[in-house]
This record gives sequence, structure tokens and C-alpha cells, in this order.
Amino acid sequence: MKDMTEALERLSMEAEDCALISKPATDPIKRELFARLSDQLRKMATELRVAIKAKAARDEPTAPD
Repeated sequence: MKDMTEALERLSMEAEDCALISKPATDPIKRELFARLSDQLRKMATELRVAIKAKAARDEPTAPD
């Protein structure tokens, strides 16, 4: 689980970095490229966040009946 959490943090940081690179870019192609990269990385981070929550829910011990 720790690996997944670290990967989530890296994806989130990379998404933010791409967004920051995109904003001041003067070349419209590069601006669009980094904006799309940021969006894709954010989507991946969201999917990973959902997977982490699902794994945590599966790993929780259930209360005895």
C-alpha cells in the first residue's frame, strides 16, 4: 500500500509540474502538450486514488457476526 501511496504522490506532483510548465509556455503546441499531460496524469492519479481506497476497504477486517 505504501508503494501505491508514493506513486499517487508522484503522479500528483508530476501533474502539477506539467500544469505549471504549460501556463507560461509561449509555443502553443508545447502549451497544449503539457496541459494534456497534466490532465492525463490527474486522471491516472484519480484512478489510483480509487484503487487505493478499494484496496483499503478490502483489507479492513470485518467485525464478527
